[in-house]
Amino acid sequence: MWCIPPQANAAFVCAMEDVLTLYKRPYNPDFPVVCMDETSKQMIKETRLKISASPGRTECYDYEYERNGVCNLFMFYEPFGGWRRVSVTAHRTKIDWAFEIKRMLCEDYPNACKVILVMDNLNTHNGSSLYEAFSPEEARSLYERLEIHPTPKHGSWLNIAEIELRVLTGQCLNRRIPDQDALTREVKQWATQRNKIAAKVDWQFTTADARIKLKRLYPSLFVC
Repeated sequence: MWCIPPQANAAFVCAMEDVLTLYKRPYNPDFPVVCMDETSKQMIKETRLKISASPGRTECYDYEYERNGVCNLFMFYEPFGGWRRVSVTAHRTKIDWAFEIKRMLCEDYPNACKVILVMDNLNTHNGSSLYEAFSPEEARSLYERLEIHPTPKHGSWLNIAEIELRVLTGQCLNRRIPDQDALTREVKQWATQRNKIAAKVDWQFTTADARIKLKRLYPSLFVC
């Protein structure tokens, strides 16, 4: 009989190949592939007025600042359709996630048969959150329009939304932002500009690549 050594990470490999296979599907607007991820941003208020930039002089601001809470950002990114939406919330609870999923299904993709959703295994990211937020009938209706593909533990790099979050951080979040309202305006403007040019990801890593470059992660079969 064939046995898999207990130390082999077969679960990781299975989930990784599932996501990589998904990324090779032909684009279908009726079944859009959407990658979801989230991050946080510390709100920073200035304690002194900044000196604005002028010809020959960069903007200056004092090293002192005032912490003004932390906001959560939900990223929904369709990498092969060139669309994204970022929502700013005060919390990152199951209820917050559930309402973001409803918004995605009912407002962003109202005509899609199913949304193919790639995300990590955070405890708030599961169907039970929908049942905590909505009636059983509505929760079931929403859940049946999802096809969920979780990334494996320690495999967050497989979620393309993580790449887009890094772009967001580098282009928009790497500075002091005073409050949630300002953050909401900034990320909305950023997403609008990115959507205008339909910025996509040229994902190159395939299952064949994984079986070569990550060979050490694959189970080694042997005869017992």
